[in-house]
Amino acid sequence: MKVIIQRVKSAELIINSKIISKIKQGLVVFACVEKGDDLNTIDWFAEKLTNLRVFPDKDGKFNLSVKEIGGEILLVSNFTICGILKKGTRPSFHNAENPEIAKNLLEILAKKIRDKGISVKEGVFGAHMKIKLINDGPVTLYIEKQVKYSNELN
Repeated sequence: MKVIIQRVKSAELIINSKIISKIKQGLVVFACVEKGDDLNTIDWFAEKLTNLRVFPDKDGKFNLSVKEIGGEILLVSNFTICGILKKGTRPSFHNAENPEIAKNLLEILAKKIRDKGISVKEGVFGAHMKIKLINDGPVTLYIEKQVKYSNELN
């Protein structure tokens, strides 16, 4: 699994000119499930996202988590994060997981984060979405957990 995380003041997810999900202060998490990801991967990310200290304390240091600030998470499926550009100029997405499996694992991730006391809003899996966000910082992080499967193009 690979995720791109943005610390935000607010965010809205829009489909067909309608706001589907929105959060106030928190994290927008763009996530790609890769072949080989399993429940252990999901547990690892639920723990990591819940406890990631990227919000400033009173001294301006990154010491607070989304839970500690009472923030929210907008979780958005984004298979393009798995794109490989080793050759040519068109990305290959062969490491992205089968859509049905990926959707299920992302739903489990959202539930596990909610179970840790954090409000999670979601995108619509497979939909064309527009996301408006106010990046705070900007603070943007990339996190991946290595998977067993890798058949990269040489």
